[in-house]
Amino acid sequence: MQFAFLGISYQNTELEVREKAAFTDQKKMDFFHEAEQAGIRQCMILSTCNRSEVFYFWKEEKQKKQILKIYKSMFPEVELEDYIRQDQGKEAVLYLFRVAAGLESMVAGEDQILGQVKHAQEFSRMMGACGKELDKVVRDAVTCAKKIKSELKISERPLSVGYIGIQKLNEACPIEGKKVLVIGSGNTAALALKYLREYKAGEILVCSRTYAHAGKLQEQMKDLAVVPYQERYQIMRECGIVVSATSAPHLVVKSSEFWPEKPVAFLDLAAPRDIDPVYDTCPDAVLIHLDTLREISRHNQEERMRLLKDSEQWIAEAGNETMHWLQISRMDPTIRSLQERCREIAQDSYEYLSRKMDLSDREKRLLQKVLNASLQRLIKEPVQQLKHLENQKEQDAYRKIVHQLFQFEAEEKNV
Repeated sequence: MQFAFLGISYQNTELEVREKAAFTDQKKMDFFHEAEQAGIRQCMILSTCNRSEVFYFWKEEKQKKQILKIYKSMFPEVELEDYIRQDQGKEAVLYLFRVAAGLESMVAGEDQILGQVKHAQEFSRMMGACGKELDKVVRDAVTCAKKIKSELKISERPLSVGYIGIQKLNEACPIEGKKVLVIGSGNTAALALKYLREYKAGEILVCSRTYAHAGKLQEQMKDLAVVPYQERYQIMRECGIVVSATSAPHLVVKSSEFWPEKPVAFLDLAAPRDIDPVYDTCPDAVLIHLDTLREISRHNQEERMRLLKDSEQWIAEAGNETMHWLQISRMDPTIRSLQERCREIAQDSYEYLSRKMDLSDREKRLLQKVLNASLQRLIKEPVQQLKHLENQKEQDAYRKIVHQLFQFEAEEKNV
């Protein structure tokens, strides 16, 4: 059997096409059924917003053409011919390792893909399409990815400007227990609120030009207090932290309207700016703005890429070990056939002798053990030799000889 993959990803396929080529659970089940009909016993579907890929084992060359045809048939409304990428063998194994580690992600080193790979494996197992070989490849890929993430700590270098902003804010003014005002109600403000809660902010108040929009945030986060936008300057006097993330074309926090009389930290996540840059001159104020955050994000991206480059060697070594296991596992069916033949002979001999001899139950058990052990010992050295064969031509030649010598069926079933 050979390991392979096919599919599309964000790297060469635009979003509009990827949206049309996404697998629903029903389409996954249909795909597994048709793949099984084509003789593909092991496959896994990894379908996310950035990729729609199938990893599988094939035995006959025609199965590669069949699975490609099945893949295209899942999405008749879109022409995929120019987008589909395929590979097999070591290149396919290393690609899955890179995917699991986040090296093939839009956001380098992101964590979400690892959970998506594990979920894809669980779905495959549920559908009865995750045999020993596929399970081994995926487990090795996940293990390697976990090692990269834990030892290189790539995720500790955030790329999200919003998250970096809250992180820097916490360094300048510890967030825990602080009263916070958040101005704005869009996606950026919502993320800021999420991160503020993670840092255990005290009372959090939110205001927006459109009161109803702020109300929607309150529906998602019940502990928020919504306050009128017009009262923002009055409320700032009670807060230790002010975060602003609006789409206003002008300043929404002006130094002429509010000048700090006690320490306060400002985080401006808007472009153009929401918060008056004059606060940089105020001895009681700390102002963090997008220019600084973007520079940190750029530096973190470069650092992530450097660390991911370092991880390439780990992936190469782990991938080689997996390939070695796959190569020697090709002889497993032949070895199992040998072992099964020994058990059959031992059982026949035991039944014959137990009929001819008057043995106690203890003697029968001992006889059965001795017969089994003796025959397994006979094939021990040949089995070890078979396990160490790596060249496929040699494996095929030895397999043929063993089947001829022991007179059992040469054809092996797909696992």
